Amino acid sequence: MQTINIHEAKTHFSRLIEAVEKGEEVVIARAGQPVATLSAYRPAPNKLAPPGSMQGRDWSMQEDFDAPLDDIFDCLQAEAQPRDMGAPR
Repeated sequence: MQTINIHEAKTHFSRLIEAVEKGEEVVIARAGQPVATLSAYRPAPNKLAPPGSMQGRDWSMQEDFDAPLDDIFDCLQAEAQPRDMGAPR
């Protein structure tokens, strides 16, 4: 890993990119103090599993997984209590 000052990095940017493409990392410094690292781009791994990737694995689903959820919001249907806006808290 080489360390290079900002002015030199601007002057030799194309060469630095070539070095990074070959697998090298470059530390860019301001007045000798490291401020950034120039490294190769690595795309994030694909987080989606390909179709069929669960084949052969032991898993099950409840019989009522698609049952209606009519009562799920009953807790939100309670009557709202009116607030007395004139009373101090």
